[in-house]
Amino acid sequence: MQFSIPPAAAETIFHLGGFSVTNTIINSWIAVVFFVIIVMLLNRKQTRVPKGLRNIAEGLVEFMLAEIQKVTGDAKRSRQFLPIVGTIFLFILFSNWIGLFPGVGSIGVWEIKEGTKEFIPLLRSAASDLNLTLAIAAFAVFTSHFIGLRSVGLVNHFSKFFNIRGIWRSLKKGPIAIIVAVIEFGVGLIEIVSELAKVVSLSLRLFGNVFAGEVLMTVMLGLFSYFLPIPFIFLEILVGVVQATVFAMLTLAYLTVATTSHEEHEEEHHEPDHVRAHA
Repeated sequence: MQFSIPPAAAETIFHLGGFSVTNTIINSWIAVVFFVIIVMLLNRKQTRVPKGLRNIAEGLVEFMLAEIQKVTGDAKRSRQFLPIVGTIFLFILFSNWIGLFPGVGSIGVWEIKEGTKEFIPLLRSAASDLNLTLAIAAFAVFTSHFIGLRSVGLVNHFSKFFNIRGIWRSLKKGPIAIIVAVIEFGVGLIEIVSELAKVVSLSLRLFGNVFAGEVLMTVMLGLFSYFLPIPFIFLEILVGVVQATVFAMLTLAYLTVATTSHEEHEEEHHEPDHVRAHA
């Protein structure tokens, strides 16, 4: 076994045509295959009274659905968001945890690159690859807009960014209303930048935490391989849960906001305090 500080970029193990297969992609494939096998086992025997693995799966789904509904407040939207949010949560969680398995990051091959001997691990935590975290973050944000378009319509959805309708309505209310509408239009343009920032912040948060944990575990295992790393392993297990939860909940928040029309936002914003208190 060999321990060395991992580089920020994932290492290529082999090529499929012009496609580079990295050690992080292999870990991602392992996670995908694992869930495919679980689904096949769940669908193989369906009984009226769930038991065993199916009972665990149904309990997990019911728990996630209840937590999602606490955010959306809507059973229909909760069922719509569950496949997206639940899949992201379980994939990130399992990908983080299999990165702690023995051999991940420590079993590999030595290669000569530019006259330098480098150790290339065969497996590595999937989320320690910025490409993967960027892809998941982009999927989460893009999906929120796609579902938002289907839910509230083209005009309502884009009114959150280009409030042209607000400017048109303000023409009948006087100069102050026009100024406010123009300011809201400018804020909407800033919101476009914030959508790109969502992708960057989601991906960098997950990548940074997982990569830092990977470096920490490598250092601890290099110092003393038997007892010293044990507390840090439990810490990384907890970090895996936290990061998966944060990513999934932020995705849920984006989906919830995207499926709420601009007019509902305005009504909630302008609703008197005494009305909210008695709602």
